[in-house]
Order: sequence, then C-alpha cells, then structure tokens
Amino acid sequence: RIQESFTATQARKTLKNISGWHLINDGKMIYREFIIQDFMAAIDLINRIGEIAEDAKHHPNIHLTDFRNLRIELTTHDVGGLSQKDFIEAGKINDLPVELKR
Repeated sequence: RIQESFTATQARKTLKNISGWHLINDGKMIYREFIIQDFMAAIDLINRIGEIAEDAKHHPNIHLTDFRNLRIELTTHDVGGLSQKDFIEAGKINDLPVELKR
C-alpha cells in the first residue's frame, strides 16, 4: 500500500504530540536537533537511530557537526513529503535515552 503524503496542516497537528520535532517551511520534512554530551554519546545515539531505521526500512538524514551537534531529518521520498512513517519513527527516536550536554 502506498503511503499518503501529509499536508502541512496535518503535519503541524501531528507534531503537537511529538515533542522536540519541527516542520521545515515547505511541510515536506521534520527535524530534531540535539546537543549531545560528547562525541561518543552522539555516535551511540546515531547507532541506535540506525537500528530503528533499519527495522522500519525508513532512513533519516543524520548530520553530526562540531562533534556533538546532531540533527535528524525525516521525510518519505516515495510520497515527496511526509507520511505516517516519519511521525512513527520520530516517536521511536524520542523514546531513546539521550545524553545531552550538561
């Protein structure tokens, strides 16, 4: 079954239930940013996100800069925007323990 694309309005409404995530202006991607405690904690989180992504067969864009600034971006390429998969994965990422900068 082909996923349906969310409208920007639907995406904004759904994001109200998923803390920390933001909609990019065109409504086709969501992202979350973390400032992680240190480099190895960031790598650990990336690995755990990778396991979630592999299980779901839905892979985010992952950007690590300045050794601990992590940005995760989710979109569904098949629909050219956001689908239910993105919000489910965002929720699973939110459930991971994260060692934030103190």
